[in-house]
Amino acid sequence: MRVLAVIPAYNEESGIGTLLDRLLVQGLLSPRDILVVDDGSTDRTSAFALERGVRVIRHPVNLGKGVALLNGFKIALSENYEAVLTMDADLQHPPERVKDLLRAVKDRWDIVIGSRFKNFEGMPYLNYLSNRLTTLILSLIVGRKLEDTQSGFRAIKREVLMRVKLKTRHFDLESEMIARAARMGFKIGVVPIETIYGREKSHVNKVLDTLRFMRLIFLLSWR
Repeated sequence: MRVLAVIPAYNEESGIGTLLDRLLVQGLLSPRDILVVDDGSTDRTSAFALERGVRVIRHPVNLGKGVALLNGFKIALSENYEAVLTMDADLQHPPERVKDLLRAVKDRWDIVIGSRFKNFEGMPYLNYLSNRLTTLILSLIVGRKLEDTQSGFRAIKREVLMRVKLKTRHFDLESEMIARAARMGFKIGVVPIETIYGREKSHVNKVLDTLRFMRLIFLLSWR
């Protein structure tokens, strides 16, 4: 299975090099099959990624995580990749578990989520509460039990990217994809992963992104 890893990154010079080193050493993906989407960084994120020989595209300004993912998906589709792997650049997603996600999406599922629901130890309480609440709301709306809809550590088959039409452009895009794919009958599985939180700075805007999630609920409720 040809897989393109799409890694959105915004001012992640402190972790991007380590992430890529740990990802490359797994031997599952070549540098050509790893795409860092630098979403308007003002630090050395792109430089550190290029040093590892991976592909990099840069947004001149910060456009949002959703736009970064969509641009990565477009490249994957145009180059006939069979699946996409998405992960964050801040070392919250263990590269050592990539093999488990890829095996699961190849053998059984259309989307595989690296889920922290089995082990939330170490997750800040407000993050835990937000994760549980948003996942519950989305589950109720689509009429199907979902798990860890906030996790950006995923393996996604090509057909999902081709058929699921997404309307959001920020962090809410990840929730929207899961909800719309579930409604369309795609098979969604999970691989339990550990919860990793360090000193990384969250780029979530608590006010704006809460409003965006409320807008997503409206879109899903009426369309």
